[in-house]
Amino acid sequence: MIDDENIDLLLTDLFDLYGYDFTSYSRASLKRRIERLCLLDKFPSFAELRYRVKNDPDYLKRFVEEITVNVTEMFRDPSFYKALREDILPVLGTKPFIRIWHAGCSTGEEVFSMAILLKEAGLLRKSLLYATDLNPTVLEKVRKGIFPLSQMKQYSESYIASGGSRDFSGYYTANYGQAKFDRELAEKIIISTHNLVSDSSFNEFDLILCRNVLIYFDKELQDRVLKLFDASLAPLSYLALGTKETLKFSVVQNKFKQLNREKIWKKIM
Repeated sequence: MIDDENIDLLLTDLFDLYGYDFTSYSRASLKRRIERLCLLDKFPSFAELRYRVKNDPDYLKRFVEEITVNVTEMFRDPSFYKALREDILPVLGTKPFIRIWHAGCSTGEEVFSMAILLKEAGLLRKSLLYATDLNPTVLEKVRKGIFPLSQMKQYSESYIASGGSRDFSGYYTANYGQAKFDRELAEKIIISTHNLVSDSSFNEFDLILCRNVLIYFDKELQDRVLKLFDASLAPLSYLALGTKETLKFSVVQNKFKQLNREKIWKKIM
């Protein structure tokens, strides 16, 4: 078991040496992930792990990948995408240009899902999707737009459940067990590293999606990030969170109205 004092030392190293600030992440979640990594990589002591993180750039990449959460899929929670398709995109379609931010986008499956929704609504040509994450390694996967072919059957089923009516395989090319998504979709995605903990607002958006990220932050950091989203949203724009996340009891709750049970809020102030 790693004690809290050791966790503090490691988090201080990460911030002082590399600028990664994990100090407001859920301590219990961080501790589990670090202990799991010690077991996986067979470190005889915490000191060995700390030395590798401080002195081995390749291992630092692995460490950040393991302690940040990168679980995602295309059209995850189909009813959520159905609500976007039916309730939100028709409103956004009235705007001359649409800016959407996927904050904490991980490997990008949800970004490509949104690009498909926009294409089917005839809105992709006047849209830009900003895909950001703390972890530059996962952003490389977004940039390539390549996902395992073995997952396409499940993704196709979720796509249909979300209201999709086309042949899902028409959006990608299959080759050597991989599915590469169309360039037309990728060309509308702007990819950048962004740290929700320490970085500021960088544009004004019509829709921000940050799904299943806030659950790993403590209350203070959740409020800080929600204030960032509030500052980044145009009036009457939308914020979408994950199934276990809410604006209730948050510092910005009075500025938003929840539209439906799919965790989509409209900015009213």
